[in-house]
Amino acid sequence: MAKKKENNRSVEKTLWASADKLRKNMDAAEYKHIVLGLIFLKYISDAFEEKYEQLKLDFENPESEWYIKEPDAQYGALNDRDEYRG
Repeated sequence: MAKKKENNRSVEKTLWASADKLRKNMDAAEYKHIVLGLIFLKYISDAFEEKYEQLKLDFENPESEWYIKEPDAQYGALNDRDEYRG
């Protein structure tokens, strides 16, 4: 547990240092556009990961209507962008 806290502090320090470099000579009104963009990318990334995991479970579960028996076909379906739109 102590290692995890130490790891989190390291990440936090890195993020703060990056933020300081980004806003060094920048007005707060301009900086907010960068931060909001990063927040949006994080949200999209998390949503994609959640959908990916859900599709993976559905493709592997024989009781699901989305079940795919062949592992290669499962992999192909997970990399098909139409699956995420559905």
